[in-house]
Amino acid sequence: MVLIVKSEVILSVYIISFLIGLPANLFALYAFSVKIYSKPLPVDILLLNLTVSDLLFLIILPLKMHEAASDMTWTLPYFLCSITSLTFFSTIYTSSLLLMAVSVVRYISVAFPITYHQLRKPVYAIVISAVIWIFSSAHCSITIIIQELPSLANKNSSVCYENFTETQLKVLLPVRLELFFVLCLVPLLICVYCYLSCIWILYSRPRISQVQKQKAIGMALGTLAVFLICVVPYNVSHVVGFIEGDSPKWRYYTLLLSTFNTCIDPIIFYFSSSAFQCRSTKFILRRKRPTATGLQMQYTNSS
Repeated sequence: MVLIVKSEVILSVYIISFLIGLPANLFALYAFSVKIYSKPLPVDILLLNLTVSDLLFLIILPLKMHEAASDMTWTLPYFLCSITSLTFFSTIYTSSLLLMAVSVVRYISVAFPITYHQLRKPVYAIVISAVIWIFSSAHCSITIIIQELPSLANKNSSVCYENFTETQLKVLLPVRLELFFVLCLVPLLICVYCYLSCIWILYSRPRISQVQKQKAIGMALGTLAVFLICVVPYNVSHVVGFIEGDSPKWRYYTLLLSTFNTCIDPIIFYFSSSAFQCRSTKFILRRKRPTATGLQMQYTNSS
């Protein structure tokens, strides 16, 4: 009975996330593609990658729906389990790292506008995005190692990436703990520092409008909401699992919160518009470099 209720809840969350997240992210993909084509800015490139990450997550979500509809047993070809697990978990961490990168770019644009102007070439954002994709995928490759490596694979299991053996847990639990610190805690702390600093700087500049200040707060709160609601609970299960020596029974329910990430991210897209970055930077440049007329004109034209 518990398994049936669990499967029904999981399936419902997957369906809701898919129906809301897919059209929202497809629209975001189109919007950012148009913006980058006309004026490629670092934040827009990072947010485009964030959209692609969410879409990859949504593409494999029907396979997870099939799993939930089958009472959490994996009846599909087993190689699809490895592909699904890698995509499912790596996109969660790719999103958190990309949100961290966006916060850093925001902070540099507000705190060091002249430096940002010199470093805002699209190639830098492309390289950062590529590093993030490789970094998160490499870390989450443990999902394939656990299931495919002959010495670790549990060939008697009828579920996908669940019910681990003691041998698997000895490898998996320390890796999960490392994921908590490197791919969750560090990005969260960086985001908190960057956005609090941005808010402090913007509120200390009287020439920046109240609307832009409120937009900055909304962007910060939205980003932190993604971490606190969608990322942190699942990663806390890594710490609890390492301490207890087993995967917590409630771990899968925290993964459902991560699924809602695809629905919340479009809100972040709204508060992360390039117009805010250009305008806030323009005001700060006028205050710091009143004689830099040429540089001011470039920012005025870009906004």
